[in-house]
Amino acid sequence: MDDGAVTNISGDHVKVHFRMDIDEDGWPPASVESLWAVDLSDGTVRLDNTPWFVRGVASGDIITVELDDEGVLWAGDTVQPSQNCTIRLIVLKDQGSAAARQSVLKAFHSLGTTGEGIERYGMVALDVPPEADLQRIRKLLEHGEAKEWWHREEGCVTAAWRTTVTG
Repeated sequence: MDDGAVTNISGDHVKVHFRMDIDEDGWPPASVESLWAVDLSDGTVRLDNTPWFVRGVASGDIITVELDDEGVLWAGDTVQPSQNCTIRLIVLKDQGSAAARQSVLKAFHSLGTTGEGIERYGMVALDVPPEADLQRIRKLLEHGEAKEWWHREEGCVTAAWRTTVTG
């Protein structure tokens, strides 16, 4: 992590591992991603950071977990979605430099998101809570794509996100 707010990790946090399918283009660049989560002590966890690559989950989601024979926690099903969205951007402006990633984070933060950047892939992962300005966020995302500032992936979106129009 290089450009964003670090989640405060405490004693009740655990690493949860997600298996991922790699597509024909070799993306994502790993077959497993691990995320921090709060152990709810009932076979479930609440995700506590934004996924870089895992699709279909967002920070705050409550998911089932299973412990394997080696003590690794593996993600199961989402039992309670948080209503947060996960939006990922490959920053193209200035080759995804630290300054470009920080500028992207700042622009979206002003609209109610949080997020972080990662140098290795020139990426920004945004956590979009339901109370954020979804219409203005979508409009900025579309504008940035049209200007070729970034490529966008909707890693996890809600019904509210899907029905928001940018008019």
